[in-house]
Amino acid sequence: MSAETGADAAETAGRTRRRGQALLDAIYTAAVEEAAAAGPGRLTMDAIAKRAATARSTLYRRWADPVDLLLDALAALHPVEQPAPGADDLRGDLVASLRLMADWAFSPAGRAVMAIVADPGRDPAAVEALFERVFARRGGTFTKTVLHHYAEHGRIDAARLTPVVLDIGEALVTKRMMDTGADPGDDYLAAIVDQAILPAVGLTPDTA
Repeated sequence: MSAETGADAAETAGRTRRRGQALLDAIYTAAVEEAAAAGPGRLTMDAIAKRAATARSTLYRRWADPVDLLLDALAALHPVEQPAPGADDLRGDLVASLRLMADWAFSPAGRAVMAIVADPGRDPAAVEALFERVFARRGGTFTKTVLHHYAEHGRIDAARLTPVVLDIGEALVTKRMMDTGADPGDDYLAAIVDQAILPAVGLTPDTA
């Protein structure tokens, strides 16, 4: 028996065996919690394995390094917007998408993402991989998802969905959180929708 295998056995002795999705969920949760607590730059397989109460060898069988694991975890844990199927409540869906963003931002996954992009010594390759594997894979998130959904249903003019318009909501929420260090609050989120996003797509709260 190798030294590593022996250490792994000691680490997991007496713990309930988990398999499949239950084990994967535990590993993903441990990865984002560890990244949020220690920072992605200090993330190690040992720390993730300890927090997940599993063996290091379990992680190495699937991921080459902790950043690769973290990116998979962030993709799996990223929230999914659910705009009204009939595209009949644009204002409500936009407010809900910003609420989803704010809640996510204060979760371990959201804090891990912010740690990656805000780190002065960040690895450009890790940031690029974050956007490719977490955000681009879904074709956008939060208000972008909602706005495209309504454009596809003919409720808003797709030509108005410029990169600036698609970023307005997220940019204002991010600034508010950076300025205050706190949740923006539902009234502020509604104000972003009413005073910035809806006018940008040619609508008002009464017509959305």
